[in-house]
Amino acid sequence: MNFRAVSSIYYFEMMRFFRTITQSLISPVLSTSLYFIVFGTAIGSRIQEVEGISYGAFIVPGLIMLSVLQQSISNASFGIYFPKFIGSVYEVNAAPVSFIEIVLGYVGAAASKSLFIGLIILGTAFFFVDLHIQHPLAMVAFLALTCISFSLFGFIIGLWSKNFEQLQLVPLLVVTPLVFLGGSFYSIDMLPEGWQTVALFNPVVYLISGFRWSFFGMADVAVGVSLAMIALFLLICLGVIWWTYRTGFKIRS
Repeated sequence: MNFRAVSSIYYFEMMRFFRTITQSLISPVLSTSLYFIVFGTAIGSRIQEVEGISYGAFIVPGLIMLSVLQQSISNASFGIYFPKFIGSVYEVNAAPVSFIEIVLGYVGAAASKSLFIGLIILGTAFFFVDLHIQHPLAMVAFLALTCISFSLFGFIIGLWSKNFEQLQLVPLLVVTPLVFLGGSFYSIDMLPEGWQTVALFNPVVYLISGFRWSFFGMADVAVGVSLAMIALFLLICLGVIWWTYRTGFKIRS
């Protein structure tokens, strides 16, 4: 393992994050604060509690997941796409560095950024609601697994994208709607029975459900199922990246 190569890529990506701190950190925190104000105040005044939990506290895991998923995908996809765009990625591919080391550097940096943003947003939530975390270690584990899984997914998007429009297409038209329909601001038990079944086909439901369990000890689906879904998604992303580098698809041309 070439740890110097991994650390170089990681360091470069993290420095880019801190050079654009306003866009990278302050923007998602402000956006999430607005969600707290709008949803917590406007809707919270009509929905006092969900399963014995104040509505303002109930939406915290969903809001964190919304930001983390978006940031994981955007950081990882842009991190690998921009070197493709300017042509420097060919130097990385030609260097004596394996694809595992390349992925560790880019995905590790993207996951670190997203985890940092998620924790900052969690800290921001304490200014808006009275929040108690029942399983803090499980919360960090769910958050870290989500950051890593969707950073891998974003890395795939960055490898496959031909232009900046494609880079934004999946997060904008697929991921964000799935998060909003995945129980971010409500429990799927509140849906009609037929729609509850439909919601179970949304993979984001399992992420938010497991993450919410770590906060409040309640979940829409079993915690073990949530962990299994995250692990499956992570393995699929790893398999796609391995195949992409193995075949050179979207890399050598």
